[in-house]
Amino acid sequence: MSIVLSRNSQVRVMENTVTNAEKYFGQFCSLLAAYTRKTARLRDKADQLVKQLIDFANTENPEMRATVRNFAEDLAKVQDYRQAEVERLETKVIHPLKLYGAHIKQTQAEIKKFKQVQKNEIKQLEKLEKLRQKSPSDRQMISQTETSVQRASVDASRTTHQLEEMIDTFQKQKLKDLQKIFSDFVTIEMVFHAKAVEVYSSAFQSLDSYDLERDLEDFRAKTHGVYGHHDARPLKDTTPSPTVPWSVPAVPWSLTGQSTQMAIQSQRGDEEESTDHSAEEDPVEDLTGQGQTPHP
Repeated sequence: MSIVLSRNSQVRVMENTVTNAEKYFGQFCSLLAAYTRKTARLRDKADQLVKQLIDFANTENPEMRATVRNFAEDLAKVQDYRQAEVERLETKVIHPLKLYGAHIKQTQAEIKKFKQVQKNEIKQLEKLEKLRQKSPSDRQMISQTETSVQRASVDASRTTHQLEEMIDTFQKQKLKDLQKIFSDFVTIEMVFHAKAVEVYSSAFQSLDSYDLERDLEDFRAKTHGVYGHHDARPLKDTTPSPTVPWSVPAVPWSLTGQSTQMAIQSQRGDEEESTDHSAEEDPVEDLTGQGQTPHP
């Protein structure tokens, strides 16, 4: 009976390992899916801001018009990088977490099978004890029951060994996968922020070089009926260079770089407008694959 109790303790440890994985991986999946959806909504709002900046620039004097247009183009570039961030989060982080659902269910099914074998062993032991108490002189029946107990014990011992190996493999793979998933998450975020800082630095320089006096001079001239007082400084080249390296090394993806033309940015904003009214809190992700995270 002490061996049976020891096996029961082992099974509880294995069961807790799988149960905790199911609970926390599900929560990770739900929260990271919400994180990705909110990042996509931030991208859409920034696209709307770009459109408004362009509209505003068309109403201003030459210097401000050129400055705001340059700033809008830089902001549009950042949203292209944010779109790449969203796609990579879905592929490298959320999808692997969803796949863990099937793996966990399979492991739980194996634990359930072992518990059935264990119950049979306990049942045979209890039967033997009752028989010894009620009919201690019936050697033939006692011998048969002892044989049944021995077979049940051997079966339980074999199943326990198999279960130990399976849970050990499960735990090792779980730890490796968790390390990779969050390493990918950090890498994706570093790449985005590194490129965003680069583009925002350019935007800051553009805004910092704005010549207020020239615009005021032009405005005052217009108020006196004089037009075409001077030409604004030319717009800078905002085409992203394909040869510029990522700021963070060893990134396994190449940026697909969407066009920064405003027609495409507006179209992408319309596509996601309906998601703005979604709830702030998202339900826990169903790791069985039934609750799929909607694509932003």
